[in-house]
Amino acid sequence: MVKLTAKEEEVMEHIWQLGECAPKEVHQLYPEPRPLINGIQNAFQSLERKGYLTHRQQGRGYIYRPIVEKQEYGRGKLGAFVDKYFDGSCLSVVSQFVNEERLTETELMQFLADLMKRR
Repeated sequence: MVKLTAKEEEVMEHIWQLGECAPKEVHQLYPEPRPLINGIQNAFQSLERKGYLTHRQQGRGYIYRPIVEKQEYGRGKLGAFVDKYFDGSCLSVVSQFVNEERLTETELMQFLADLMKRR
């Protein structure tokens, strides 16, 4: 997957929220003062070039829809995050969650039980 800029990722979050939409609909989701509509339209075009969106014509404009699902994008981001900050060790990530008490012993045991069932 091609990496997104922070602005493209922000726009993509809105698109995932709306589903099919036009740039003006995403523009309306921003609080005042809103970014320029041209910047939103440019992000849509860039996202389409990068393979995240497709479009169809409606009247004089276009309606876009995501072709990359949010979870699929998240999996790619998660892998990159683990590689960058935890030297590729998923176990280090889990250990960090346990140490911060964001993952309970019960949840961890349930995960291990589910893992054993799959084997």
